[in-house]
Amino acid sequence: MTTTALDRSHDSARRSWVDSANDPASDFPIQNLPWGVFRDDEGGHRIGVAIGDRILDVQAAVLEHRLDGLSGVIDCALCSSTLNQFMSLGHESWSAVRHAIADLLDSESEPCESLLRPMEGTEMLLPADIGDYTDFYASRHHATNVGRMFRPDGDPLLPNYLHLPVGYHGRASSIVVSGTPIRRPHGQLKPNDGPPEFRPISLLDYELEFGAFIGQGNEMGTRVPMGDAMRRLFGVVILNDWSARDVQKWEYQPLGPFNAKNFASSISPWIVTLDALAPFRSHGPSRREDDPALLDYLNPVTEDVLDITCEVHLASESMRRSGQDPIRLTRGSLSDISWSFAQMLSHHTSTGCPMRAGDLIGSGTVSGTEKDSRGCLLELTWRGSEPVELPDGTQRKFLLDGDELTIIAYCESDGARRIGLGSCSGIVTPAS
Repeated sequence: MTTTALDRSHDSARRSWVDSANDPASDFPIQNLPWGVFRDDEGGHRIGVAIGDRILDVQAAVLEHRLDGLSGVIDCALCSSTLNQFMSLGHESWSAVRHAIADLLDSESEPCESLLRPMEGTEMLLPADIGDYTDFYASRHHATNVGRMFRPDGDPLLPNYLHLPVGYHGRASSIVVSGTPIRRPHGQLKPNDGPPEFRPISLLDYELEFGAFIGQGNEMGTRVPMGDAMRRLFGVVILNDWSARDVQKWEYQPLGPFNAKNFASSISPWIVTLDALAPFRSHGPSRREDDPALLDYLNPVTEDVLDITCEVHLASESMRRSGQDPIRLTRGSLSDISWSFAQMLSHHTSTGCPMRAGDLIGSGTVSGTEKDSRGCLLELTWRGSEPVELPDGTQRKFLLDGDELTIIAYCESDGARRIGLGSCSGIVTPAS
């Protein structure tokens, strides 16, 4: 296996002249430098990099010649209104810009406050034009729990599950940035004791996931091998794949998820690069002794496991009105999934399917072995039979109007600086 190389950009002792970035609790120290897109004062879209509680205006840095040694092609890409062009340039270009920005923001460099804007009050946008979105089902624990609910007398895992990463094509047009309200959808539902009906759904759920943005794509008819897959991934965001469970249970056979999944998926605004995640990568995913052998094209050859801790918090409308803190529902880790993003990408392209810069692949619900690590209310409440008690005296089997759901994620490891992915949130609003 190939081990991920660390470089000076990962030095845990490095500090920035942006004071807030040196706070040990900051998600965005100089070792992170995640990418996003913000709305500028004239209403335009600009690429930014998070540093502490500030945003580096990358276009301004380019125009003022503050990023040394970059090519004209890179400069042009950094002045775009989305990250797609920059993503398409590949790992060598991403790494060169990471080092240039780190040097610009380093405590030994001359401060240039004019290039920064406050994060608070700045509107964040989708970081890329997402052409295609594929969601996978990569957590064995989640798949096992769901299988036990719906197939209690049989094998909870379907025969193909341990041989390949199972996925479905989602809807890119309904991916929204964190903070966007989520309107309760209508759907065709099938009561147990009557004919189908069309009305607002009742069983609204969240799904704790992560998404990986494709950087360099592949030509139609070619494949991305496992040894190259992680270098093709630009970075990772938090993903909440909102789900209508009552729609899902009626429609999902025989072709799988459709309207139950296409009404909204929220992502965090900052893309944390695979380079920034290098100190938190390890070999795997691991397999059990009795698992079938993988076909060679899916065997890991690089450090594909990402150790990212994630938490889900819920606050009802009455809790927010009375100033009560959100309740934590779930705490888990992306390292618990059984199929890596590298395996997802290699399998996705195994037929020659072309991927493009800005395409998004989702991990599927991240669940662990313990009850409090289950990544959705369907699991956490076991189909509503074990409701969650909230501090305002109410219960939740599924989400109600006014509920605010927030996912946070971060990485911690000995010898490395803590970095975060920020947060991904949404408030449920009533059906129209």
